[in-house]
This record gives sequence, C-alpha cells and structure tokens, in this order.
Amino acid sequence: MNEKPAPASDASLGFYDRHILPYLLDLLCGLKPIHRQRQKVVPLAQGRVLEIGIGTGLNLAHYDKARVKHIVGLDPGLEMHPLARKRLQKAQLDVELVGLSAERIPYDDGAFDTVLVTYSLCTIPDPVAALREMRRVLKRGGTLIFCEHGIAPDAGVRRWQQKLTPAWSKIAGGCHMDRDIPALLREAGFATQDLQTMYLPGPRILTYNYWGTATAV
Repeated sequence: MNEKPAPASDASLGFYDRHILPYLLDLLCGLKPIHRQRQKVVPLAQGRVLEIGIGTGLNLAHYDKARVKHIVGLDPGLEMHPLARKRLQKAQLDVELVGLSAERIPYDDGAFDTVLVTYSLCTIPDPVAALREMRRVLKRGGTLIFCEHGIAPDAGVRRWQQKLTPAWSKIAGGCHMDRDIPALLREAGFATQDLQTMYLPGPRILTYNYWGTATAV
C-alpha cells in the first residue's frame, strides 16, 4: 500500500473530528442496510479503479479480486485512514491512499477503467466539480459506479431534509441530506444506465438511496 498525504495537515482539526467522527461514521456507514447496498455495487468495479471517499475502507471487503488490478482511494480525511489501513491488511488488495478531495484528482485524463463513489457525494463541498473530475479521469467507455443517499421523493421528507441539513452537516462531517443525485450526475455530463432508488430501513430523511452505473455523455 502506498499513501500520498494531503498538502495540508489535519492537526487543525478538533478532538471530535479527529477521534470521534471517524468511528461514528464508520459505525453508521457500516450498518446492515448500507452493507447490503455496498454488496450490490462494489463487485462491479474492474481494472484500474478510483474510489472516491474511501473513508475507513468499508468497501474493501466487497471488491472482486479477480476483476480489479489496482485501486486508488481518494479521501481528504486522513484521520480516517488508520481504520482503512486495518481493513487493507485483511483485503489483500493493491491500494494507494491519496489524501485529497475529489475536486482536484491528481491523475491524467482517462487514467481509470472504473470510478466508484459510495456515500460520499453528500459531503464533497462542490459535487459537480468533483463529478466532472471523475468524468475526466475515466477512460473512454469507462464506468462510474455510484450508491448515495439524497433528496427524497416525498414532499414532507424533503422539507425536513432541507430544514435539518445545516445542523446535521456540522456534526456529520459535512453531510447533506438533500442533494439531488441524478441532477448532479446530469449536470456533470453523465448519463445513468440503470438507476435504482428506494428507502432503506431507518430514518427517512437519511435513507433514500440512489444507485447504479453511469457513463460520460
């Protein structure tokens, strides 16, 4: 495993962000319904893979080793990488960790066969810019695989998502409950191939999921 640190240190982060938030997110993002969602999409990755928001490495157990050559795990949250490294030892995959946000991906055009993003578009400060970067680094004919929570179809749920997101994002690592995933993909130049949606078990403001694959238009 190789690791490229972020240019800025995480020393300025508070105690909560460094010592509590990574474990809280690891717990929440590892719940059984989300685990089952990961099982649906991660094995589709193949070739040279860029995983956006690798976080604590919860996807690592789901990759198909016979299909994947190399994985670059991009995430600015270096405080989460120690948890990812523990999972890397079990997964036995060729993984490189890069401590940067997805708005600036330090790789050439067409460098990857697959880009995988799961439960990360909610926290990226500029998701459209990040998706455009993902589109840039995908090979011609490459695939974006995604699984995200976002804006719900029910008006009542949407109102609560929009009302609570400002406070929620402060304690949940910048997470937005109310992002319109299909609209973000379209704006960034992707066309979805097999978009699926449903509420997972749990609070409806947090559990409306979008998943599938997309290709560059």
